[in-house]
Amino acid sequence: MQYQDFIEHDRTIDTIANYYDHPPAAYVHSFGCQQNVNDGEKIKGVLLQAGFNLTENVQEADLVVFNTCAVREHAQQRVYGNIGALKKLKTEKPKLLIAIGGCMVQQKDVVDKLHQSFPYVDLVFGVNGIDKLPDLIAQRIRGKKRVLGDPVERYDIVENLPIHRDSTFKAWLPIMYGCDNFCSYCIVPFVRGRERSRKPEDILSEFRSLVQSGYKEITLLGQNVNSYGKGLEKKIDFADLLAMLAEQEGDFRIRFMTSHPKDASRKLIDTIASHEKICNNLHLPVQSGSDRILIQMNRKYDVAQYKGLIDYARRTVPRMTFSSDIIVGFPGETEEDFEQTMELVRQIRYVQLFTFIFSRRGGTRAALLPDATPHKVKAERLSRLLRLQEEISREEAAALTGASLRVLVEGPGRGEGELAGRLDNNLVAEFVGDSRLIGQFVEVRITGSKGIYLTAEIAH
Repeated sequence: MQYQDFIEHDRTIDTIANYYDHPPAAYVHSFGCQQNVNDGEKIKGVLLQAGFNLTENVQEADLVVFNTCAVREHAQQRVYGNIGALKKLKTEKPKLLIAIGGCMVQQKDVVDKLHQSFPYVDLVFGVNGIDKLPDLIAQRIRGKKRVLGDPVERYDIVENLPIHRDSTFKAWLPIMYGCDNFCSYCIVPFVRGRERSRKPEDILSEFRSLVQSGYKEITLLGQNVNSYGKGLEKKIDFADLLAMLAEQEGDFRIRFMTSHPKDASRKLIDTIASHEKICNNLHLPVQSGSDRILIQMNRKYDVAQYKGLIDYARRTVPRMTFSSDIIVGFPGETEEDFEQTMELVRQIRYVQLFTFIFSRRGGTRAALLPDATPHKVKAERLSRLLRLQEEISREEAAALTGASLRVLVEGPGRGEGELAGRLDNNLVAEFVGDSRLIGQFVEVRITGSKGIYLTAEIAH
């Protein structure tokens, strides 16, 4: 399904333009994952095309859009807090429009709460409704009291949405949407729907456009990139797609996330080994080092299978580094279960860990499990895990001293006159350099480390 330019819809554009006595400004804020960030870039794109300017100051906005996340309770409460803070601004600016989109509003109880507790919210739109946003705004302006419909699941993939990317050299590129895994703790399949893969020719077209526009790092996105290809007429899997993209001409590198361990294959590892443009860093969320807990999580692999894939990757790609997600305090997790997670971390030696205390999400199976472990115990376990990971990260960083490596310069470093560059392995090196190097690849020599950060100098 192709997106039709809103410029063709004169009535929508005119309605928005005539509502204000000045060029309207939109403030867009995205919460949550990289997929949400990319959705936020598309929201900005359609709003620009509908006649809005963009602002980073919410006080200047004529339209405020919150693109929400529902993965954890804390993220959801942050959104409610931010919506509450808009009440005063709405009173001061009666023509201010407030739109709430993203994962949260795919849940009926959330839409009901917006109806009842936030009467100044003007409209909601779902995760697959970005292309409809300008029309919803026009409906509200024309006199419809509020546009807060119940969430619906939409299976269409809308191609060629206009996009306003936040970076000029790093880009997100979704290859699929939704998830079929139904991990017992996860709300994603309920709010983003079932898996839908984009056609490879559409992905390739967008990828080539990014390379031609000078983007240096392109990250392929999906809730489970390893299951890419299901339901497509053409027989293609993720490793095939990755190889096809890596063989394109240009000076770029490819990352991808997220990989589900049950679907990550040796073919994928072989593909990474065969293509220099694919980063040698694998984000492979394990969630727990206990087989008993993995069964409760409905992860469909065990620790031995997970470690087997890691071992094969290390043999095949000696420079490969690993990162992961871990949930601490899943219902019923014992001290023994947690120690098994700690031992797995010691063995794998991740360069990065993304750690979370279990967040109960209504509608998931895990929300119904008894959980007698006090939050204080869970917090103490998380603290131990973070201390262990920090120690490992420092050691892995220090081991790179003396190496000459290529980095993508991402911006200023922490020190005066310093730049920060990201290595292929996803670690960050800081070095003195000219700000004109931002957005470029640079060869550096690692001189040491400060905690988890590397220190470096430009190689001459």
